[in-house]
Amino acid sequence: MAGGKNSPRQKMVNLMYLIFIAMLALNMSKEVLAAFGIMNEKLETSNAMTTASNEAFLGSLETKASEDAAKYDKLYKNAQQIKAMSQEYYDYLESLKTGMTEGLENPKDYARMDMSDYLDQKFFQGDNLSEGGKEFMKRITDYRDNVAAVVPASLKASVIDRFETGNEEGKVQAKDGMQDWINYHYEGYPLVASLAKLTALQADVKVTEEAALKSMLEGELTSQVSLANFATSLQGSKSAYYTGEKYDGKIIISKTDNSSTPVKAELTLDGRKLSEGADYKLEAGGVKMLVGSGSAGDHVLKGTIYFKQDGEEIPVEVNNSFATISKPGGALIAADKMNVVYRGVANPMSISIPGIANNKVNASAPGLKSVGGSNYIMNPGTGRTVTIKASGTLPDGEPVGSSLEFRIKDIPRPEGSVSKQTGSLKLPKRNVEIATIGAGLEDFDFDLDLAVSGFKFKVPGQPTVTVRGNKMDAKAKSALERARRGDVVQIFDIEAYITNNKSYKLKKVSPVVVEITN
Repeated sequence: MAGGKNSPRQKMVNLMYLIFIAMLALNMSKEVLAAFGIMNEKLETSNAMTTASNEAFLGSLETKASEDAAKYDKLYKNAQQIKAMSQEYYDYLESLKTGMTEGLENPKDYARMDMSDYLDQKFFQGDNLSEGGKEFMKRITDYRDNVAAVVPASLKASVIDRFETGNEEGKVQAKDGMQDWINYHYEGYPLVASLAKLTALQADVKVTEEAALKSMLEGELTSQVSLANFATSLQGSKSAYYTGEKYDGKIIISKTDNSSTPVKAELTLDGRKLSEGADYKLEAGGVKMLVGSGSAGDHVLKGTIYFKQDGEEIPVEVNNSFATISKPGGALIAADKMNVVYRGVANPMSISIPGIANNKVNASAPGLKSVGGSNYIMNPGTGRTVTIKASGTLPDGEPVGSSLEFRIKDIPRPEGSVSKQTGSLKLPKRNVEIATIGAGLEDFDFDLDLAVSGFKFKVPGQPTVTVRGNKMDAKAKSALERARRGDVVQIFDIEAYITNNKSYKLKKVSPVVVEITN
């Protein structure tokens, strides 16, 4: 067509042929542009569906965290953090897409979206990145690194790979050699192609969020069903056997779960309805029974325990039995505070004989008093020892009994204190002036409430001041005012008493010495 001299007709034919080729090329370009637009729409629809799914998933995780904080609270907080980072980055990408289509008469006329001006001007400035381009790179790398630090370890590599931005220098292999990652992916592309790429990035954000949520829950579910959370126990037709009987027990595997606390329980023991607080209490892992073992024989525990799961109360049936052992060789006597009882203290004791109801056990000793069931209180009097005797009769008429001797000890010498500090102290005058003088028993087996009714206060060179109460009075403060830095003041002859047993005379309280520091 280009060689020789062409007639006007031939020139016209050649021109029309060129126009036809251009129109064919234009039509193909429009088809490609339209394909990018259709792909963008499909991605946006998928993103909307994934968003709804993730919201429901996060809501479910929130419910589980409110029901079982020990298992799910940390997972829920991590999920919230990933959700916040994902939403922030997603909204940033959406703002870029909004800017790209702003001013278009028809945002879905993809065949006309062949210009690349918007991102070329937004991201690039000559051979360098503009502020917008730098922000784009910072946003994607910050999201990648921050999310990778929070997601489960198994997802870290996939997050880094999904949002990779080239090698360490931010470059990728192009046809003509190494090229900056952002230039390779976003410079000179038609608007609709870049629009689809940004929507694909948003899809990656949603997929990352979804994968993290699923991995968190699946990891917890795997932990719950792991054999590491199971233990063996013995189950027999009864819980106690006599010598010579055949043991028909079975070893069973059961899940140990100390993190789930039941919401309520409805229980009966031998047909008698049990009440929460008095007979049992709800705690992590199940129900703690507070009832007595009862008389010798089998006892049946029935009812239902309710656990919270996904907002609903799930019932778990209870049908168990236990036996109170009979035919023992003697009485069981134990002091809750070793084989020593203290004078001036209500010492708790447990006295029982297996196989005999507690109300049919006779226990006696000077100062011993029953407080219900197998529980007793011992208030020893004079002397150094006391002997407790217990006896009873088995159902077959055989009498049993035994005795045990306990040492009687006095309450140890209390220690004086200044604002709960004991021994030799260094304090400013003001601290001493406003201090409360106290007395305490360090490392004593009982928690006794001691009070101070008076003490003496001595400042070098000043008369001793006798104070009533547990704080400095006017005379003591006046003497303290004359103390100089380095003077050692003494608080002694501290008068202390047990608040619920004023008749008991405590040993002399140890003094406190204070070096004045100002």
